[in-house]
Amino acid sequence: MTTFWNGVLPAITTPFNADGTVDHEFLSRHVAMMLDAGCTGIVPLGSLGETATLTFAERQAVLKTVVKAAGTRGAVVSGVAALATDEAVTFAKMATEAGCTGLMVLPPYVYSSDWREMKHHVSAIIRATPLPCMLYNNPIAYKTDFLPTQLAELAADHRNLVAVKESSADIRRIAAIKSLIGNRLHILVGVDDLIVEAVAAGATGWIAGLVNAYPRESVVLFDMARAGKWKELEPLYHWFLPLLKLDTVVKFVQLIKLAQEQVGMGSSRVRAPRLTLAGAELLDAEMTIKHAIATKPRFPA
Repeated sequence: MTTFWNGVLPAITTPFNADGTVDHEFLSRHVAMMLDAGCTGIVPLGSLGETATLTFAERQAVLKTVVKAAGTRGAVVSGVAALATDEAVTFAKMATEAGCTGLMVLPPYVYSSDWREMKHHVSAIIRATPLPCMLYNNPIAYKTDFLPTQLAELAADHRNLVAVKESSADIRRIAAIKSLIGNRLHILVGVDDLIVEAVAAGATGWIAGLVNAYPRESVVLFDMARAGKWKELEPLYHWFLPLLKLDTVVKFVQLIKLAQEQVGMGSSRVRAPRLTLAGAELLDAEMTIKHAIATKPRFPA
């Protein structure tokens, strides 16, 4: 199976200009910064990318920019999400034609139903492309939970389903999946503050959020966990945890973009209905980020 799943893949934010349009110039530089830090690929148009607020043309333009910026240096795994199955299939075909390396398949944004309907939806997307696909399981956000037995069923039906982004926040899921299908699927963790524990349980990759502001720190932490350097990684992980927890709350997009702005790697601009943080919420977030900036430990070069 392809090896870019065995590493850190940033779920990148979508940067906006002051007039609300997509900032393609910074987007291109941002991709380069992530790959320079050692990330194995880029995941645009996910939840963190505010994809639901982008038009189809904007999504297409984002993929064009990301694919060009990544070149041959790293994979581009586009998120694929839509309200309607036909729309998601069109999205998947567009991403394939845009030159993406793989796809991250999401359940519908709003509608959550039984296994028969969800299997039909994601299967239609996976069949629409020859690219390797990763299923995104996030029952907390999307209210659809792809159980290990259902993952096994999908893996048996689709040869190009090669990975799962497991964001249930239940560490037991990794062992449950492996007990059913061994190493048939790469298991990537999608919850930032669970990364060390997930790697210890057998996860092979990280679809990361705070990496947008701290790319090198994220790669070093992941590599140390993969190498089993549990004692050595403790200072970095304990320092990083308050930041990683910003990825696990409702306003994670605003918080991660604020962290990017505070470290000089982007802007805090978001697209409505999201609004930038204000009041006590902003002060609390700034305090966490500024403390992290002031206390960052030394880590391997």
